Amino acid sequence: MGLGLASHLGVLLQKPSIGCAKSRLIGEYEESLLAPEKGSWLPLLHQGRPVGAAVRARAGVKPLFISPGHLISLKTSIEFVLTCCSRFRIPEPLRQAHLRVERLCRAPTGDRQEDNKGVDRL
Repeated sequence: MGLGLASHLGVLLQKPSIGCAKSRLIGEYEESLLAPEKGSWLPLLHQGRPVGAAVRARAGVKPLFISPGHLISLKTSIEFVLTCCSRFRIPEPLRQAHLRVERLCRAPTGDRQEDNKGVDRL
């Protein structure tokens, strides 16, 4: 079985990593069996093996798809993601990164400043 981006990054950095997506990339689950409450989850199975979970991060909304990347279990991955989902479906670190990228993409090039590491800053 292949490794996802989270696994590859975790291996390279030798840090725990978690895959989190708004859409299912691989695996199957029975959507009708996923309870509507926050925290409910079902395993994602690929060729009969668990590869992650469909997780309800907020009551009554579409699930997130979580997979353990590296140095972390599926259970701990789910718990960690749910801890990061307070007001929104998307975990707050990912939401903040997305908002930052949107601001950078909308900003005129002259409004960006480059720091000494080559990273654009507003």
